[in-house]
Amino acid sequence: MTTLRDQNQEGAAPAPSSVAAGGGAGSARAGRVAPRDGLPQTAPHTPKTYTADGETGRPRNGLGMICVLCAFACFTLMDACAKGLSQHYDPVQIVWLRYLTNTALLLLVFAPRLGHLLPARQPRLQVLRGAMQLTTVLLFFTAIQSIGLAEATALADLNPVLVTLGAALFLRERLGPRRLMGIGFAFCGAMIIIRPGPGVLDWAALYALGTAICFAGGMLITRMIQRDGLITSLIWGALVGLIGSSLALPFVWRPIAAETLWPILGLGLSGAIGQGFLVKGYSIAEASSLAPFGYTGLIFATLWGILFFGQYPDGWTVAGALVIVGAGLYVWWRENRI
Repeated sequence: MTTLRDQNQEGAAPAPSSVAAGGGAGSARAGRVAPRDGLPQTAPHTPKTYTADGETGRPRNGLGMICVLCAFACFTLMDACAKGLSQHYDPVQIVWLRYLTNTALLLLVFAPRLGHLLPARQPRLQVLRGAMQLTTVLLFFTAIQSIGLAEATALADLNPVLVTLGAALFLRERLGPRRLMGIGFAFCGAMIIIRPGPGVLDWAALYALGTAICFAGGMLITRMIQRDGLITSLIWGALVGLIGSSLALPFVWRPIAAETLWPILGLGLSGAIGQGFLVKGYSIAEASSLAPFGYTGLIFATLWGILFFGQYPDGWTVAGALVIVGAGLYVWWRENRI
């Protein structure tokens, strides 16, 4: 989750995913541009995209889709590494390792421009957003200690419809009966997976649901951050996550075992590479064309769960996941009709 789920996910336009990205991305239709994803907006008849350096160009949706697919393959691979490491370390330590690698790579890449990029015009929102992202990752890594990657990812994929609901409640965006129906179906899908009562997931499922809620909250805060650039948000998110996890690290620290070095390296590299793909995809393509591809994380999560842990999702999980994905795609379609 990713992280993605973070990811969302950190500073890029919202995409429906667990670990890397979430929430219905805005789009232009019939001469209107919905300011949903925080990216610079242009008229629909002369579409442009903006890179991290502020350069403009015509959108390349095909290449952007490939980048997003690669991003969620990497994010779910990061989740698989975290699940393996959860047998040896506390989730807080795993989260700290993830943020340590992410922060180090960002500072290394942007070191020459750090003095220009680090100052934020909305620091309080940046800190709040980073805290929500940190909580998202921590809850997801805690969930996958006890349940499969596919189950956790399916529940975390509630975040797009939660973003739509939260935007109506807190940002006064329009919420009609059809969107309410989509949100209701998504929660029904979650209940199919959880099966309240003497179910197979028990409390671990609540951590995955908490992932979706916190991720949606982070995306709503992202919509409120209009004055800081993409890279500034990425750096602040990484620093807040590193500092926050470092505060709790002394209470859970375990010495790093030699046999876990490769999963730790995979955790950091897959997360960093996935973030790079996600940022690149949203910088060259239209957000509205990329939003549905966030659900491919569920496919990749299922694949890694089978390959690395021998975990096959049962029929209830598959059925619930299909309901959640269908509801999310319906909400996305409705948003793009506005």
